[in-house]
Amino acid sequence: MKEIEKYTDICYTKGLIMKSYLKLGITCASAVLGVAAFVTGITLGLLHFKNTAGRGGFDSQTSTPLVESYLAESENLAPEADIYSEEDSELSYISYRIKKGDMIGFIAEEFGVTQDTIISVNNIHSSRLIQIGQYIKIPSMPGILYTVKNDGETVSTIAEKYQVDAEKCSRVNSIPLAEPLTAGKSLFVPHAELDWVTRQEINGDLFIKPLRSRFYYTSYFGWRVNPFDSSKRTYHNGIDMACPKGTSIYAALPGKVVQAGYSNVYGNYAIVAHHSGYKTLYGHMSETLVSAGMYVDTNTRIGKVGNTGMSTGPHLHFTVYKNGRPVNPAYLWK
Repeated sequence: MKEIEKYTDICYTKGLIMKSYLKLGITCASAVLGVAAFVTGITLGLLHFKNTAGRGGFDSQTSTPLVESYLAESENLAPEADIYSEEDSELSYISYRIKKGDMIGFIAEEFGVTQDTIISVNNIHSSRLIQIGQYIKIPSMPGILYTVKNDGETVSTIAEKYQVDAEKCSRVNSIPLAEPLTAGKSLFVPHAELDWVTRQEINGDLFIKPLRSRFYYTSYFGWRVNPFDSSKRTYHNGIDMACPKGTSIYAALPGKVVQAGYSNVYGNYAIVAHHSGYKTLYGHMSETLVSAGMYVDTNTRIGKVGNTGMSTGPHLHFTVYKNGRPVNPAYLWK
């Protein structure tokens, strides 16, 4: 009996020791977690402070950001980010750094200019391709950059073309109204706007997709593994859109059919000419529903999806040409 009581006492003592160690372990773990949480909080706080101190460019809660506020943060910008101005001119520029979530329309509204202004001044060819961290110039007034096309143009004739104030255009550029200009010279035309074609090209709203039912992309524009010889890479000048045979194909933009026929490569195909030097090609069709000379719009059926020519299955090959050179359709359609 004594041995049992002795054994019981030993177990009870060990239990108390284990309990003490367990409490100590929990206390230490809590302390470690507390320190870790504290350090994490401080780190995140510092990162947040750092990220809101101008890394995203000029941030303002006001509807019209002030130049003075920009200058106060200019030490965080790259050397080229500066105020640009011309003496005795109404026109000046600031640099703005693109941050996450920015869109050209939002930036334009924030600075009191137009989308056309930002697109033109920064020579932006696709608004979908602006990058976080990229610097853009923003002028102090809405307008566009104009490049003189022919010798002899004047500020007066340019202002008349865009239906804007010629006197203001003259002052902003410090050029007399009637002074002949040489081709290639650039000037800022206050309150002018881009033509609708250029705007739609840049914003990717020029064409609509030629297929209106479900499809999936099997090849994109650019270099790819040759579907007929996997050991080779070839340049694909369009986009392949796979869907069931017989699916209707529509014109991507109004225009005139300039070719329709059969080739060993594209099978049954049609080419439509549009404004501004654009043409579209529709290939591998099972049936062509148009002929050369026809005028089409976006509700006109060009043909039906097929598997003719060099093709591995039913799909539409769609190419966009600009002045004879293929361009990526993905940047031009809605």
